[in-house]
Amino acid sequence: MSRTSIRIAAIGAALLFGAGGLTACGANDAESGGDSGDGGGDSKVIALLLPESKTTRYEAFDRPLFEEAVSGLCSDCEVLYYNADQDEAKQTQQVDTAISEGADVIVLDPVNGAGAGGMVQSAQDSGAEVIAYDRFIAEADYYMSFDNETVGQMQAEALVEAMGGEGSILMLNGAPSDPNAAQFKAGAHSVLDDSNIKILEEYDNPDWSPENAQSFVSDQLAKYDPSEINGVYAANDGQAGGVVAALTGGGVAQDALPPITGQDAEIAAIQRILAGEQAMTIYKPIPIEAETAAEVAVALANGDDVPTSTDTGIDQSDYEGVASYIFDPTVLTADNVADTVIADGFYSAEDICTGEYAKACEAAGIS
Repeated sequence: MSRTSIRIAAIGAALLFGAGGLTACGANDAESGGDSGDGGGDSKVIALLLPESKTTRYEAFDRPLFEEAVSGLCSDCEVLYYNADQDEAKQTQQVDTAISEGADVIVLDPVNGAGAGGMVQSAQDSGAEVIAYDRFIAEADYYMSFDNETVGQMQAEALVEAMGGEGSILMLNGAPSDPNAAQFKAGAHSVLDDSNIKILEEYDNPDWSPENAQSFVSDQLAKYDPSEINGVYAANDGQAGGVVAALTGGGVAQDALPPITGQDAEIAAIQRILAGEQAMTIYKPIPIEAETAAEVAVALANGDDVPTSTDTGIDQSDYEGVASYIFDPTVLTADNVADTVIADGFYSAEDICTGEYAKACEAAGIS
């Protein structure tokens, strides 16, 4: 099976079972120490530790894509999987468990990047090498992620343009413990602070949850008339969904919603974009990140040289002293859904154009 076929098969399986079912499975695996074996024998052990499950991408894409890519590259490698459910102490325990299971490589997406140094040190002391996945860890051996400040800049630029260069917004950022969130926020502020956009209220969502986002915006509707909210910076699609729920629940008509940003290119967000409820999202091709992580992890597990240029087409660079692989994000709007997520095989038109969204897809030339 080709790597492209593996990717499509993994995505198809993830969408078939749904994020909810996968989340439950991930939680069980976190308690048991993984679902790929006992960590013994002659196999090479790679541990994948993801931070939470409220963001759809982790269980629906990162995990299955990484596991399938490792399987395709290394027949005698096993993957132990853990999800921390946004619990830093739990993730520390999971790293200890991975070490006790004989992990040769630990691919770690930390709940708290700034506080992950102790976990990395424990892993390195055991002889394992650590790849910081998606979120930066200064002490890691390798790092891979998207250009996160650029993500924030792209979101803010799209919002300013959609608002015609002026007006007032609510700003919803990610979790303060997430180093990526700080970079998204910095990138967005670099644009907004030099514009004619006024930030009415700003919120750092402690767990990225749509529920918190909805509650925050609902609270603001008690302070501001909806007509005063001309746009919303939402750092990811989950929060954008919460924003839409709050505004429509507060009496704003669907066709009168202000421009709202997002990130992660979730199906629900793409549907909202096609329906005119969300202005844009950031498409980060997760397959290239997961497959690059798998390629580097397998090389480390096999004792091979880590590629300076990967099979996925990414050159190794340096980010704050850590050998890194950095990927490019893309702004996704109704105009380029077909040319991005559908053309890449990330989603099919059938995935997106369901029920009430069929007409919106037809209007956007998606079939």
